Amino acid sequence: MEEPVDTATAILASAAVLLRERTFDDISYRALADEVGISERTIYRQYPTRAHLLAALSNWIEQTRFPLPPFVTVSDFRAAVHERFRAFDTLPAYAYVGARASAISPTLDIEPAYITRAIEAMLDVAAPTLNRRDQRRIAASLRFFSSAMFWARLRTGFDMDAGEICDAFDRAVDNVLAKLPDGTRAES
Repeated sequence: MEEPVDTATAILASAAVLLRERTFDDISYRALADEVGISERTIYRQYPTRAHLLAALSNWIEQTRFPLPPFVTVSDFRAAVHERFRAFDTLPAYAYVGARASAISPTLDIEPAYITRAIEAMLDVAAPTLNRRDQRRIAASLRFFSSAMFWARLRTGFDMDAGEICDAFDRAVDNVLAKLPDGTRAES
């Protein structure tokens, strides 16, 4: 017996199916409603604007198609992001939705993303005396370099594949971590 699916999840799952055939811009609320088997008005109740739909779809795709493996150390973080970039290469249309959603203003009142909390926890281990301001600054940089946006820019702007993007990511992480203030890094 199948698990019941709530309306919001059904809408997002159907949008993901439609993404295999067309771009996000070409998915109308009417086509989405027809795919789900609900009224267009129900779509608008769940997602009043396309920005709301894009943000929710991006979050859903990230959780279902590109879950980030857990990490504690910088080495684990690198491996997790490499795995994610390889996954982006296999499902680029989904990765581009994530990249596009990160470029819009936030529409959802949500807690900081899992990756932000995980990067901050990793920094607590890697640089235990780092002050909160610097931790947030470094976490934001590392989050960007591990994002679909970073992957998409290198993929489309420089025609790089996942391996080359992973190399660029590693260099960016090295440069960010090299800027840690003296005395904040844990002894290795």
